[in-house]
Amino acid sequence: MMYDNGQGVSRDDAKAVEWYRKAAEQGHSDAQYNLGWMYVNGRGVPKDDAKAAKWYRKAAEQGNTHAQHNLGWMYANGRGVPKDDAKAAEWYRKAADQGHAHAQHNLGWMYANGRGVPKDDAKAVEWYRKAADQLNRGMLTLNGVWA
Repeated sequence: MMYDNGQGVSRDDAKAVEWYRKAAEQGHSDAQYNLGWMYVNGRGVPKDDAKAAKWYRKAAEQGNTHAQHNLGWMYANGRGVPKDDAKAAEWYRKAADQGHAHAQHNLGWMYANGRGVPKDDAKAVEWYRKAADQLNRGMLTLNGVWA
């Protein structure tokens, strides 16, 4: 992270990737998530959504909520994995159940639109409210929508 953020050393994305990979290969979930993020954004490595999804999955399976949310987003958008709304909702739910506000919002959207889950306005409102409560009672805006 020091190389990633330029803390105490010059910022160097390639070195950040090198160290993230070493930790990720040893099973460190935050490093796996960070390595996935580097692949999504093409920092220190060529952009590669499939590799990003691989690393997000490893971190997500260990309970990393950010990775669960991002993997859900990748399934919802068909980035690095086949588009699959049911899997998107499944990963969003795992993160949402642990209090990840953006996953709660996205799961609410899935229920509101019947994407990957049966359309259910009551559940949509429930998840939107949880997200809003997480982010100071209604201060959450995603995709231009107030929750």
